[in-house]
Amino acid sequence: MHIWLNLLVALQMLSAVVMIGLVLVQHGKGADMGASFGSGASGSLFGATGSANFLSRSTAVCATVFFVATLALAFISNAGGGQREAGGSILDRAAPALVGASGAASAPAPAASAGPAIPTQ
Repeated sequence: MHIWLNLLVALQMLSAVVMIGLVLVQHGKGADMGASFGSGASGSLFGATGSANFLSRSTAVCATVFFVATLALAFISNAGGGQREAGGSILDRAAPALVGASGAASAPAPAASAGPAIPTQ
């Protein structure tokens, strides 16, 4: 199980780094905005960009791999590790510690103070 977890973490990190690199390399939509105000740009101001090129398709594939790896990591971390025996939620596990034998919530015992008691009026 730990081998799959390590492989998924490595795949997720690799896809994240590749996706960051692909996004930084791509040519932005607003890069031709100044040219479209009179420099003879081929496209309109915020018009259609045409078909997707290799970089945008590669970014989409990396994003899909990243999200699938994230979902698989969430599934593996939720399914394993003895968390099912103690309860499904951390709140379910913490609640029985505060409930006494009678079923009513008991207040914690006050700690013994080492210093002098403060008089109350």
